[in-house]
Amino acid sequence: MITIDGTNFKDEHGRTLILRGSNLDAKLPGSPDGSTHILDRFFDAGPVSFVGKPFPLGEADEHFSRLKRWGLNFLRFPVSWEGIEHSGPGIYDQEYLDYIFEIVKKAGEHGMLLYIDPHQDVWSRFSGGDGAPAWTFDIIGMDITAFQVTGAAITQQACGDEYLPQVWITNAHKLAAATMFTLFFGGNVFAPKTEVAGVPVQEYLQRHYIDALKQVAMRLKGLPHVLGYETMNEPWRGYIDCADLNSMSWHEYKNGDCPTAFQGMLLGSGIPQEVEVWRAFLPKLLGKRTLNAEGIRVWKTGFDCVWKANGVWDLDNAGKPVLLQPDYFTKINGHKVNFIRDHIRPFFNRYAEGIRSIEPKAVIFLTPPNDEYDLQSWSKTDATNTAYKPHWYEGVHWITKSYIPWLHAFLGYDKITKKIIAGTPRMIQRSFNDQMRRLKEIGAKLGAGIPTVIGETGICFDMNKKRAYHTGDYKYHVKVWDRIFRALDANLLNYNLWTYSAINDIAYGDHWNLEDFSIFGRDQQTNPNDPYTGGRALKAIVRPYPKAIAGEPLHISFDINRRIFRFEFRHDPAVTASTEIFVPDFQYPDGYKVEVSDGSYEKDAANQLLVYTPAGSPDLHSIKVGPI
Repeated sequence: MITIDGTNFKDEHGRTLILRGSNLDAKLPGSPDGSTHILDRFFDAGPVSFVGKPFPLGEADEHFSRLKRWGLNFLRFPVSWEGIEHSGPGIYDQEYLDYIFEIVKKAGEHGMLLYIDPHQDVWSRFSGGDGAPAWTFDIIGMDITAFQVTGAAITQQACGDEYLPQVWITNAHKLAAATMFTLFFGGNVFAPKTEVAGVPVQEYLQRHYIDALKQVAMRLKGLPHVLGYETMNEPWRGYIDCADLNSMSWHEYKNGDCPTAFQGMLLGSGIPQEVEVWRAFLPKLLGKRTLNAEGIRVWKTGFDCVWKANGVWDLDNAGKPVLLQPDYFTKINGHKVNFIRDHIRPFFNRYAEGIRSIEPKAVIFLTPPNDEYDLQSWSKTDATNTAYKPHWYEGVHWITKSYIPWLHAFLGYDKITKKIIAGTPRMIQRSFNDQMRRLKEIGAKLGAGIPTVIGETGICFDMNKKRAYHTGDYKYHVKVWDRIFRALDANLLNYNLWTYSAINDIAYGDHWNLEDFSIFGRDQQTNPNDPYTGGRALKAIVRPYPKAIAGEPLHISFDINRRIFRFEFRHDPAVTASTEIFVPDFQYPDGYKVEVSDGSYEKDAANQLLVYTPAGSPDLHSIKVGPI
């Protein structure tokens, strides 16, 4: 039984746990194949199925055994709202729910601990991401087949070979996703005239989302290795707090076509617009171009633009569009809006109440809005038994999809302050360490102090134009990964790597929007009986760490070149169980030697564990592991 004790997870023996594992990738349906490079049947109104995602039940033993061998036994397990409720509001896919139960139960048989991730990106695969079912657009009158031509969303399916890497994230600022997020989190305030079946649209959407996840909780109820449920992957604010609907400053990330919020509304209403076109890296305005010259409407017959209906804009007597309230989404009853306080916080509490009506002891993992970190209004009066789960990616590498030694070793990006960092490699490492420290400190200040889990961190394996796939040399990937791991170790953090994809291949990566983050590649697996073939950059990923500590962890470090692992902790005399350290055979194929400050140890070779029992004194204990 795992519990939360302040900022730590503890096991039934009172040992402090450091939880480390991977995400599993299951964003898209398997039937029909939802891979984003496939247009065929994308808009098919027929049934879809997520059964077999993240992988077929028959493959589960293989994948769980591999991850456990790598020391990654703490899983962020994805489920899809679309997978649960794709056929219509309140119609649940029982076969998918049965599959979720069976695959999660199988994970427990392999000793995996996990939590449920209701995964979404920019709302739905129909708006260029994944998550919500198509009917969420239909209920407000949006035609998903018109998203591309009206600039409401960009999808790889529609763009084909012209699709730009990382452009999917710009959909957060386009009409389809921005509208849905605004309605989901703030429909009561910003769209009071919009109802569905006589119910306010915010209430309708949130109720169905939570009820869908309650279906999962009912199936998994009582499974001891299911630690809890995440609120929502990377929620976006939509238009909420957009200071000026006519301003380009609303775009946090400019890539490709970048209409203003108001231009997006007009494009959806069939009014052509000349929009700016940007390049993302070293941001540069490339020019302008006209979108929706054909005057196509995204709104179905009988529906008008939600924002026109709610008084944001209108047509004057001459038929010219007029923006009536440029700052419409910044005020609530005359007071300045605070997205976290006014919208995220009440949703998190409502979600927690819904899940705990089924599973009272579930940990609720709080994911802050994308690229925002401070859940400053979360207090002791809010839901308890929670964990803070931010995401962190190395920004320069992510945008450039490359590693150039003379550039990346001396350049970084602070995700919290959103500033470029330049300096020596040691300075860049120090910045990464500091960012992780600040994230952990945020968790320690939420509520009465809660644990922090870095829910996603990863790198682009297809960097440098996929050169490593042809040479087999992952040295640059190892450099990028190791810098991240050193920052995680320095702060004694729990984490889930992004990601493990069972279908990843060289041609299409993770099969989602040209991304290729998987730490495993099926078509690079040369020997099915070798748990390490198919793994990528394992020199950095498969590393020693303390799993269960009889006291307070103080220091973790691992030198991947010398293969020297060091760990220090302060013993808690009330804990009688031993400290367990994962020591992977991958790093020490010929065995390893151990130096301890005191006490005794045993090697559990079958489970790749070093089991340490301290002497009665002193309080501080150190362990060093190295190759023979």
